[in-house]
Amino acid sequence: MTKSITTESVTVLTGMYAAEAEYLNEGGSSDAFFERLAPFFAPDVELRQADALPYGGIWRGHKGITQFFLRMGEVWESFDMREQEFLATGETAVVLTQVRARARATGRELSFPLLQAITVKGGRITEVRPFYWDTQAIADACAM
Repeated sequence: MTKSITTESVTVLTGMYAAEAEYLNEGGSSDAFFERLAPFFAPDVELRQADALPYGGIWRGHKGITQFFLRMGEVWESFDMREQEFLATGETAVVLTQVRARARATGRELSFPLLQAITVKGGRITEVRPFYWDTQAIADACAM
């Protein structure tokens, strides 16, 4: 059982990260793009972002995830997920990502680690909890 869950979470997350990277590389401004991501997310998915971020809050369901990605596209001119390390790959996967991003409003560039706890059930992502080392630095870089 653990082997299939491990394989399932890695397969789902690898596919989702590839679709997310395509969207962000295209400028992150089209709500039609979610069709590429929808298969990876459960209809009742919940994403919890730190309130201090320009895209903070709880985003629920496919509509919420679509709105979240649109907001990310408004905030970031680029958001490059460079190195990803799967630290745990069970039903709850833990992924450490090194990010290099440029804020759209200020042009400031940041490099930072992002740790995500992501629950995968039935072949779909049901919950995402990202953890940032310095939410203030991100908020400052994005503020005019």
